[in-house]
Amino acid sequence: MPERPLAMFAMTAENVPWIFPPEVLARLRACVDIDPGLVAEDFTAPRVREALAGVEILITGWGCPRLDAAVLDAAPELRAVLHAAGSVKGFATPALWERGIAVSSAAGANALPVAEYALAMILLAGKDLFAHRDRFRTDRAFPMGDILPGVGNFGRRVGIVGASRIGRRLIELLRPFDLRPSLADPYVDAAEAARLGVPLLPLDDLLRSSDIVTLHAPLTPETRRLIGRRELALMPDGSFLVNTARGALVDHEALVDELRAGRLSAVLDVTEPEPLPAGSPLFDLPNAFVTPHLAGSQGNEVARLGLTVTEEAERLRGGEAPAYAIDPGALERTA
Repeated sequence: MPERPLAMFAMTAENVPWIFPPEVLARLRACVDIDPGLVAEDFTAPRVREALAGVEILITGWGCPRLDAAVLDAAPELRAVLHAAGSVKGFATPALWERGIAVSSAAGANALPVAEYALAMILLAGKDLFAHRDRFRTDRAFPMGDILPGVGNFGRRVGIVGASRIGRRLIELLRPFDLRPSLADPYVDAAEAARLGVPLLPLDDLLRSSDIVTLHAPLTPETRRLIGRRELALMPDGSFLVNTARGALVDHEALVDELRAGRLSAVLDVTEPEPLPAGSPLFDLPNAFVTPHLAGSQGNEVARLGLTVTEEAERLRGGEAPAYAIDPGALERTA
């Protein structure tokens, strides 16, 4: 590539200053020739269409329009798409790989805050914090010195469903704790599980043997309603379900029935639909803790995505391959 290859942003314009705050933008502009005032929210806009003709790198993000063959025809110099977010499924098409265009994603950077959220919820669930907080709020008193049965994180069994980027990062984050993680993933064999340092179990066995089950699988036709009525029934009384992946992995009607029965508890950062309708019982059930899809990069964490993409651009400029290239063959089983 030339000394400073021509680049362009393709995302929702209001996200650019969040993803690329001044210090990150300055580093990016030292590497590529990019106009922060030109952001492609629509590839048919005349000014964008004109600029596409010479663009070598597209820096994409949330809100990027679809990169189909017609758009790529208008960008004959395009060599790389660097995505400053997670999944590329919303805009990437087979035409990108057919033309040999490198596609990279900051999904690994976005995995860290999700794994951190999951870790926090696992530890809080192990303390049964949600129920005890509500009880304390109601009673405004508690018996000093009592040992609470069923509470604590020493030897707590944590079942991880999906060795995705987030699932793998969570396994790393769990290492310092006296927890007992296990993994269910049909694409992982025993040797790989051993490298990850976790026992590999069939999903049913994991559900039966876990105090806390945390979901990190992608949403595919095979995983839709992966955790249904039968699977929920396998979970032990008093166990927790944590979902930071996709709401459609869980049969919400079946989950609500289990929650109403008081048999299970749940932490849900994602739901189906999203957002939930105002009348959803999940808002009011005392054993459901629902958050508004905030486990992923938020606030100052978003700049980590821009930094990841900037480092990728620096690699390209130096003649290196992207470190976080997307494998099109694996897209159907990734987020």
